[in-house]
Amino acid sequence: MSKTALSPIISGTMNWGVWDKNLTTKEMENMIQICVENKITTFDHADIYGGYTTEADFGKAFKASKISREKLQLITKCGIQMIAESRTNKIKHYDYSKEYIIWSVEESLKKLKTDFVDVFLLHRPSPLMQADEIAEAVEKLKAEGKIVDFGLSNFTSSQTELIRQKTEVSYNQVQFSATHYEAMVDGSLDYMQTHGIRPLSWNPLGTVFREDTKKTRRLKKLLADLVQKYGFGSDTLLLAWILKHPSGVIPIAGTVNIARIQALMKAVELEMDKEDWFAIWTESMGDDVP
Repeated sequence: MSKTALSPIISGTMNWGVWDKNLTTKEMENMIQICVENKITTFDHADIYGGYTTEADFGKAFKASKISREKLQLITKCGIQMIAESRTNKIKHYDYSKEYIIWSVEESLKKLKTDFVDVFLLHRPSPLMQADEIAEAVEKLKAEGKIVDFGLSNFTSSQTELIRQKTEVSYNQVQFSATHYEAMVDGSLDYMQTHGIRPLSWNPLGTVFREDTKKTRRLKKLLADLVQKYGFGSDTLLLAWILKHPSGVIPIAGTVNIARIQALMKAVELEMDKEDWFAIWTESMGDDVP
């Protein structure tokens, strides 16, 4: 079980840097402050974000903010070896050797200006990963106080079980939303509940606001009615849909829109009616539940 208490909504930093918003240090500092003021105290990173630059940008902003380290929680990931100026590899691949995991965590700590990360995840499963070697790295990092909790990202139940046989797995970050609900029906969330693994959800709004399809049109039509009923925005309702699942999924919201950040935690307070929850799932499937 996790030793870390994460905020009910997590702030995702993937788009904060050069990959999208290109926030300055001051803008990033302001974003951290706004999140913490709105009780979003957990920040999700990965070494690859911004082509291996966003962690360092965040670290500078965090240091400038003078916010106490005890007031926030940091998540980071490693394993994907991208083609980048700072790397020598010639092809994108995964590396989960003991040496690489330890080196990667230590690099993340330097960049994030912290002595430890609250949650460390393996970013994507590799066919070549050795569970024993991963466990050795994780146990060493825990013993040295460099990571508190360990978990996975995008791992299937069988891949998770392979790692869990060798070391404790506290989290698995998976894609889960009203438009991408496979984790709910393929046994992934059931498996996590069974073994006390907390699911984290990336892209929690799915494709509702990104694509114009029959599915998203059906959902938008329903959400327009639910907005009237509950008095909350569509994005808040979609997060509330995720939060109602009994596995305790924590959504990772990537927005840098201040008004949206201020509205995110309203999803935690919203108790969605069961029939409305099923109505959202029904519209996503395009058919009644089986």
